[in-house]
Amino acid sequence: MGLSLDTVAGEFPLVQRVWSARCDATTSFISAAKGASMMVFAQQGDRMTAHLRGPETAATPLTCPEGWEFFGVELQLGAYLPLFPPAGLADLNDALLPTLPGHRIVLAGRDWERPTEQNVDVFVDRLVREGLLFFDPVVDGIRHGERPRAMSERTAQLRFRRAVGISRRKLASIEQARHAAQFLAAGGSIADAVTTGGYYDQPQLARAMRWATGHTPGELRSGVPFLAF
Repeated sequence: MGLSLDTVAGEFPLVQRVWSARCDATTSFISAAKGASMMVFAQQGDRMTAHLRGPETAATPLTCPEGWEFFGVELQLGAYLPLFPPAGLADLNDALLPTLPGHRIVLAGRDWERPTEQNVDVFVDRLVREGLLFFDPVVDGIRHGERPRAMSERTAQLRFRRAVGISRRKLASIEQARHAAQFLAAGGSIADAVTTGGYYDQPQLARAMRWATGHTPGELRSGVPFLAF
């Protein structure tokens, strides 16, 4: 009972992860910090909402209402909808898309069928072909400290922030914390999490786990029932 969260198998262009969730009972949980943008579709009976969501720079307490089902498409870093810049959607400042009967949504003034686990690739491909979903190929290089020779550092930073919604440094901190948190949640020791996570000491690790997951390293090791990575 409560919240069940599953990752959908399969690989899709410009998609990092596809997930689904349902709530058999109203459940409180924490959404961990994350750098990716996503599209989220929620449904209860005939009611549906469609959200465009940016990165989350800290852990956020949320509540999953009883009877609701969710379907999420987490985009690759560098993929974004120019009509809805990720920086403006950060920290759950979602853009709520208009919806129509028959599980349809309105995007850029056009009527779209809501995607499902079976046709995510078709939906994403159509967004690309219609010019609504864009992928910036230089983001991954900038993320790892590289950039085209003709591009200044300032231009690289602005381009990265436009596509991702946060700075390269902030993204690195989030990914570092998520890696350590997942290591702890899998049963890794706190001492090893300091080393593998690249932290100076246990107090620094503890501070990072608090802002990124809302939990202490010990709580993560012991098992947190509802933490959405």
